[in-house]
Amino acid sequence: MPRIAEGDPVAYRALVDRHSDRLLAFAERLVGDRASAEDVVQDSYLAVWRSAARWTPAAKVSTWLYRIARNAALDRLRRRRPTVDPETVILVDPADRPDRQLSSRQTAAVVRQALDALPERQRTAIVLVHYDRRSGADAADILGVSVEALESLLARGRRALRAALDGRRADLIGGEP
Repeated sequence: MPRIAEGDPVAYRALVDRHSDRLLAFAERLVGDRASAEDVVQDSYLAVWRSAARWTPAAKVSTWLYRIARNAALDRLRRRRPTVDPETVILVDPADRPDRQLSSRQTAAVVRQALDALPERQRTAIVLVHYDRRSGADAADILGVSVEALESLLARGRRALRAALDGRRADLIGGEP
């Protein structure tokens, strides 16, 4: 980071190469689509370039970078106009059509919709821990909360996902509820 703060393009390229794939996946899970996620990652790396001098060795580079990406994703989500009100979504009971199974894409869409309906902090906590496999301490640092607060966010998010997906278990995993 000190080399990036001095304007070293080789150090910057190494940072980008090391974190881009995982950061893009993280951003995509937060904003919901690839194009917006790419913009979030680009905005994040631009912010890193501009603010590298403010990084302190007390923070892990990856944690600092994820926090920047999270903030960029939140900014992008705030600028969006809601396209679907989750309160008005009606899920069709697949039991009405036993001859049809949800494809993996449909399954992902159902889970994505349930994840998108979560409050931002719960969604971010779940994405960091379950999708990005960040440790509890890293996820807590990225969110700017204690580990105990992270565990609370995860518990509430898991309960909300379970409730949102209740009754869809057989369709989602291909077995009996």
